[in-house]
Amino acid sequence: MSGHTDNSITIDAPLDLVWDITNDIENWPQLFSEYASVEVLERKGDTTRFRLTMHPDENGKVWSWVSERTVDRENRKVRARRVETGPFAHMNIAWEYTELPGGVQMRWVQDFAMKPDAPVDDAWMTDNINRNSRIQMALIRDRLVEAARERRTAPVTPA
Repeated sequence: MSGHTDNSITIDAPLDLVWDITNDIENWPQLFSEYASVEVLERKGDTTRFRLTMHPDENGKVWSWVSERTVDRENRKVRARRVETGPFAHMNIAWEYTELPGGVQMRWVQDFAMKPDAPVDDAWMTDNINRNSRIQMALIRDRLVEAARERRTAPVTPA
């Protein structure tokens, strides 16, 4: 068995703003509530390798791993995978951005499998990722809608 999740949210903000902010990896600790820090390890073209560290969980455990993301702005897609997989046999994530009349649909599709000795199974992790994705997407939506509102109301300064 393996896990699969597919979550999306529509953000009432311009595509460029949504793309730029959600792909600014160094700013993720201010965008996501779950990340304590991000360390960029390497950049090669459109691919970035980085370490994500989460805030301690309810047991005080701090989870950290290395991921790699490749952005394709022209096609509005991002492909990511865990390099240090931890309890996962594999973890691949696709981000897709689609312009709609009400804003931008941001979609996250995650395909993964847990290792046999992982503390949880694929079904548990699927539920966990679905629940957390909805929380994080709503938080990101709210932050981006506010950023778009601030940009619309910012005074224009002469050049």
